[in-house]
Amino acid sequence: MNRLTPTPNRTAISVSELNRQVKSLLEHSFMTLMIEGEISNLARPSSGHWYFTLKDDRAQVRCAMFRSRNQQVRFRPKEGDQVTVRAKVSLYEGRGDFQLICEQMQESGQGRLQQAFEQLKHRLEQEGLFTQARKRLLPRPPRHIGVITSPTGAAIHDILQVLARRCPAMPVALYPTAVQGAEAAAQIVRAIELANRDGRCDVLILGRGGGSLEDLWPFNEEAVARAVAASVIPVVSAVGHEVDISISDLVADLRAPTPSAAAELLSPDQSLQQQQLRQLRQRLARRTRQLLEREQRRLDHLRARLRHPGERLREQSQRLDQLELRLQRALQQRLQWRHTRLSVLEQRLQRSSPQRLLAHKQEQLQPLHQRLHQSMRQLLQQRRQQLQFQARQLHSVSPLATLERGYAIVQTEQGQAVTRQDQVKPGDRVRVRLHQGQLACTVDRCSD
Repeated sequence: MNRLTPTPNRTAISVSELNRQVKSLLEHSFMTLMIEGEISNLARPSSGHWYFTLKDDRAQVRCAMFRSRNQQVRFRPKEGDQVTVRAKVSLYEGRGDFQLICEQMQESGQGRLQQAFEQLKHRLEQEGLFTQARKRLLPRPPRHIGVITSPTGAAIHDILQVLARRCPAMPVALYPTAVQGAEAAAQIVRAIELANRDGRCDVLILGRGGGSLEDLWPFNEEAVARAVAASVIPVVSAVGHEVDISISDLVADLRAPTPSAAAELLSPDQSLQQQQLRQLRQRLARRTRQLLEREQRRLDHLRARLRHPGERLREQSQRLDQLELRLQRALQQRLQWRHTRLSVLEQRLQRSSPQRLLAHKQEQLQPLHQRLHQSMRQLLQQRRQQLQFQARQLHSVSPLATLERGYAIVQTEQGQAVTRQDQVKPGDRVRVRLHQGQLACTVDRCSD
């Protein structure tokens, strides 16, 4: 039986009861609908709810969208916007106004765009373009970053600000392109191809700021997705805000929530580079000490071999010790000067950290290292020459040197040296050792 039919006991109903029953009838008779129209009479009271009229060229209907629902809308509607809403049919009992209670709202055309997005996503996923296996590792750290975006958009400014804070010396190449509109997809493809032909960069950031699905649509084009997949250079996709997902995000080697986050992910931290520089300095100092200790041991070994009872050799040994101390002081002073110089360079690097200045200082440091090693080689050569000189002096006082001057050594047949005439008698056989060779002789007579 119709709920509005009066019963025998009640021939009339109140207006409020009528509106209540009509509201219930409408809400139970209609499913949730998708309605498209133009917004007019938009009101936003302090409660946070939205009230507006949705119209076309022949009719209009009142609409309400409560705060809990309109907070999920990703754009700010205004008078004259063409939108599509998902709504329930209802009635405002207080005035008896027929109205729609809106649960979702999107700009007109987004339903078709979303359908096209899902279809392309499914097709590319079937081809394997989203699989993790085909994604490449990013360089850590990169030597040159390429950015594909609008030269006037907020994305490039956000990226440059992050790089200036974290790593001012990082070179950046901008490949300008439109990021929305009919020509944007073709320009993005050309920019990716240009970056790959250019070969300067070892990683690319593809991105733009936030916007509606229609604004971000160039990054959902199949041509852009295939260009990202075909890129030899790894690509980081940073399109829109964190909640925005594009096809290029899924195909890229890495997705960043925002352009700023992409710059954070790729840029090395300057403080980490300073720590690495300190570690290199410590390695240099440790290696220098090891070299000095090795040369010290070698010098001690040579000095031990030069021991001789002669006073002259003791004087030379003392002189060698003095030269050694002078060498150590000179090396320590030079090493201290190197540490001081390195500290000055490190302070200047912390103030400006330009790559060109760092390269220039490294070029200055190289000849200084060469001079240091050359000085050490010269000192070692001098020590070798002194060693040779002292060896010759030692040789000059040996018995072999006496033989070279024409003297001889007389020995019995048993090999005993003859130093007195009573050690032999006439007729004995003796051997006479010369500087070169020896003689066999017979004693004719012995005399004092």
